[in-house]
Amino acid sequence: MHSQAAEDFILNALRRGLSPTLYYHGLHHTLDVTEVAMELATVEGVDDAEALALLRMAALYHDAGFLHAYQGHEAQGCELARATLPDFGYSSGQIAQICDLIMATRYPQEPHSALAEILCDADLDYLGRPDFEPISTSLFHELTVRQLIANERAWFELQASFLTHHRYWTATAIARRAAPKQLRLDHIRKLLANWPAPDEPTEGPA
Repeated sequence: MHSQAAEDFILNALRRGLSPTLYYHGLHHTLDVTEVAMELATVEGVDDAEALALLRMAALYHDAGFLHAYQGHEAQGCELARATLPDFGYSSGQIAQICDLIMATRYPQEPHSALAEILCDADLDYLGRPDFEPISTSLFHELTVRQLIANERAWFELQASFLTHHRYWTATAIARRAAPKQLRLDHIRKLLANWPAPDEPTEGPA
């Protein structure tokens, strides 16, 4: 595997090709997920060099499908991995493992291995982080510009549902992020409970 060359390739492709309106799913998100995944892997005791290399490449490719599609981007990312990684010495078996990791991040997440659990937790690490608010706001703007969210109330309802059904998988992420995530969910539920009712329509002249 020529991992560095493959990494340079995909990062350059993302840098050149991602839409500037991917306020959340931009290159910065890919770099963040990659960094968190590798750090989680260390804490979780993953020390196999090949496993770490495949995890890193999966993190770098996990949202590369946004180069071609918004819906179903995970499958598109796998197609891109299958089309490009053989040029960098990756075997079909290694690419299949990378694609399994990418597809595990599709919501609802269904990781079937320790590496998949790590990547899933890295992908949504921000849900329990102090920078939750600016990151979630960037996703709100991304969805709004694509007319995928109607208004701010709908956004908070979506967040409440997402946070309610989301879970962390690794012991490390559970210990670090689950409690802050729950506090964020409680805050959003309180916001919704106190949301102003729409103005009552006024009657016209008799």
